[in-house]
Amino acid sequence: MPKRVGFIEPEVKARWHGSAGKPCTGSSLRADWLISHGVGGSGRTFVSSVGRMLCMIENLMEERDSFMLSRLIGWPESRTPKCRIAARIYPDRSRANPRSLAVRDGLRAALIGSAGLVFTMIPVARASGCFTFPTVVRLARALASKPYVLPKPIPGFLGRLTYNQYQSIRFKPARSLWRKRGSRFQVQLVAPGLYYKTPVSLSVVSGCLTHPLPFKPSDFTYPSARLAKRIPRTLGYAGFKLTYPLVGRDCCNQFLVFAGASYFRAVGRPNNFGLSARGIAINTAFPPHEEFPAFRKFWLLKPPRNAHQMVVYALLDGPSVTGAYRFVIRPGQVTRIRMRVRLFFRRTPRVVGIAPLTSMFFYGLGTPRPLGEWRPAVHDSDGLELANGDGEWIWRPLINPPEFQVTSFQLDNPHGFGLVQRNQRFSGYEDLGARYDTRPSAWIVPRGMWGRGNVELVEIPAASETMDNIVAYWVPHRPVRPGREYRYAYTLRVGRAGVARPPAGWVIHTFVGAGRNPGMPCGSGRHTLRFIVDFTVPKASLNVPVQGVVSAGLNARVRNVTVMAARRVGVLRASFDRLSFLVTAPRGHPIELRAFLRSQGHALTETWSDMLPADAIPALTQTPGCP
Repeated sequence: MPKRVGFIEPEVKARWHGSAGKPCTGSSLRADWLISHGVGGSGRTFVSSVGRMLCMIENLMEERDSFMLSRLIGWPESRTPKCRIAARIYPDRSRANPRSLAVRDGLRAALIGSAGLVFTMIPVARASGCFTFPTVVRLARALASKPYVLPKPIPGFLGRLTYNQYQSIRFKPARSLWRKRGSRFQVQLVAPGLYYKTPVSLSVVSGCLTHPLPFKPSDFTYPSARLAKRIPRTLGYAGFKLTYPLVGRDCCNQFLVFAGASYFRAVGRPNNFGLSARGIAINTAFPPHEEFPAFRKFWLLKPPRNAHQMVVYALLDGPSVTGAYRFVIRPGQVTRIRMRVRLFFRRTPRVVGIAPLTSMFFYGLGTPRPLGEWRPAVHDSDGLELANGDGEWIWRPLINPPEFQVTSFQLDNPHGFGLVQRNQRFSGYEDLGARYDTRPSAWIVPRGMWGRGNVELVEIPAASETMDNIVAYWVPHRPVRPGREYRYAYTLRVGRAGVARPPAGWVIHTFVGAGRNPGMPCGSGRHTLRFIVDFTVPKASLNVPVQGVVSAGLNARVRNVTVMAARRVGVLRASFDRLSFLVTAPRGHPIELRAFLRSQGHALTETWSDMLPADAIPALTQTPGCP
């Protein structure tokens, strides 16, 4: 018999009094739940409507969508939680349309009365075994108190499939979940095999009922009848893909994929798939000890047919950590995923990475091109963007280092960080197959105060573009302790580079090469590098004097700092300021640099930050014709 779930969480009443409770995650008081508790007839219809309205408002509060709520009943918006609560309690009648004050007052009275009616049913809902996000939290907490158990792997022959064989196993789109009802959101399932060696549990939460999705081999086409006969009927799925009509009403565009450990990938409307996000990163900077916790169970909350967002719960498990995750997913030009995370540790890892992002950087316009490569650049992301709590924005160009490299940026109470594909011109890649110019950028926006911590950038040597070699995540200052609950909330934005655009000027290009000028003797500038950094500048600052500010680490010396203004140059008639300088450093030492543009004592641009490892410098200082 399917397990009954409810519509409201125990702490919902406290939320209405302004405390930090948890939201209602269901959509309504379903008729079957009401019948089972003795509510019938017109009362059932009325309470169902009230439940839907209350849950909608609770979800609006949870997602901090004050704009929609204010438009509905005339309450003003606010930026801070205290002001937002005060605005809801003491509405500003001066902002409302006088003709609609009576209607809005009636709505407020109806909502207050509805809330009182529903609150009287909270003890009944609490006793009914409601399946909500706190249920997943309890499962994660209980799992952390037990020893880690390795999940059962798939049959060996599926793990030995070649890449082409696995790609030939295709899900039949006509079997998509919710397709027959014409839902905007539909679910396509992922078959285990090759890289996906561990099945996951999938369930659907619909109203008051939750039921598992049984594996059906007939949902897939296989490259041969022989392989199809060997597929166990109890195999399970490796993950799922969400589709949504991003480019047209009759289209079902894949925009989000959950598959493999705790990885998930998303795109905005104009993007192709590229970088990935993860639920958590454990010991990434210590390769022999790195762990890959995995999402073991998913619950898909069935959305209304014409919904613009949907909710997914996930249960994570790994040797060191368990976790409960709530994803509120809203696709579009920029796909937004609002996440709530609860973590429970079995033991203390060396490094815990919160909100990790994973990408690929093989080479770029400003780095040496491998022999035999004809494309100008090959990468999914070309830089790390950081927004510090003090208002500073930092841009760090990515590299493919000769050795494993970890860079740490102190970022207390960060406003955001992410991996960005800033170069979005086809001419920067010239690849019609991979289309790196359409790869998305990802931006993490923390919700609440995260406290002291660092953003770590891990860069791993890569011999080809098939390897993800870039990882970025936030590391809390204090080490975690087993037995405690850790809470994080953040929003992941995925789309074009504008998802992470600083308010001032930003870096366009970074070029690094030998410091010797053409025609000079080979012995001159042997250990000197020339850096070129192009910045966009605000329109209001195009005609003001600009100064370049460059600082270097202890082992480097900076000289010949110049700024050249380029106005309406090239086919695109672009305007930018070019910062140029020379850097000399002793052999065997890395080079650390920071630079920005300023005018009249005020910064005009974000801060450009770079570090070249010592092993990479000799290749950059070589010039043709010199030994």
